[in-house]
Amino acid sequence: VQLAELCKAMLQTGITPDFITVDGGEGGTGAAPPEFSDRVGMPLLQGLSMTHALLVGAGLRDRVKIIASGKILTGFSIVEAMAIGADVTNSARAMLFALGCIQALKCNTNKCPTGITTLDPRLMNGLVVPDKAERVYRYHQKTVHVALEIIGALGLDSPNLVRPEHIMNTGDYGEILTLSKVYPHLNIQSGALLENQGEASVLKLWNAARV
Repeated sequence: VQLAELCKAMLQTGITPDFITVDGGEGGTGAAPPEFSDRVGMPLLQGLSMTHALLVGAGLRDRVKIIASGKILTGFSIVEAMAIGADVTNSARAMLFALGCIQALKCNTNKCPTGITTLDPRLMNGLVVPDKAERVYRYHQKTVHVALEIIGALGLDSPNLVRPEHIMNTGDYGEILTLSKVYPHLNIQSGALLENQGEASVLKLWNAARV
């Protein structure tokens, strides 16, 4: 509802942000309590799809970019997020792994054994920047390369052309569904909410929003 209220405020004021970052509950830090990491927050794909649908339905999508974050680890996860509406993807945990993170869960103690999340000079010596920089660079390069290979395998010339119907998923009963079937609200037409139209779940949020 809060996002729907934000969209209505954009329409009323004519002011829009350059971008909105949707950070899924899958992400997090080793400093977080395990229950928070495991149970708190909406999954990225659900939050991303609803954000995209609300912006499209409000006629605002061409004015606001969407950045997706939350366990973006592979080339496919980049393509999947873009199919659902992301313009850009962020990756944090994967880059930490490339940097040498071993998930010691000591991020908040200043005792990270790999030297990544510490200011202890003795431990920081374990982070050899020239070596780790090359690892991070190569991981990023290869991941983006694989994402582009998947885009090409779909028969597309650009990542901007990937759509929900290009990606298949398995439903609750084993049936094969496209993401446009898994998230039917993605089929909303531009400006539909302004005419009180659109998929029921999006329309419910829109009508519940107050500004």
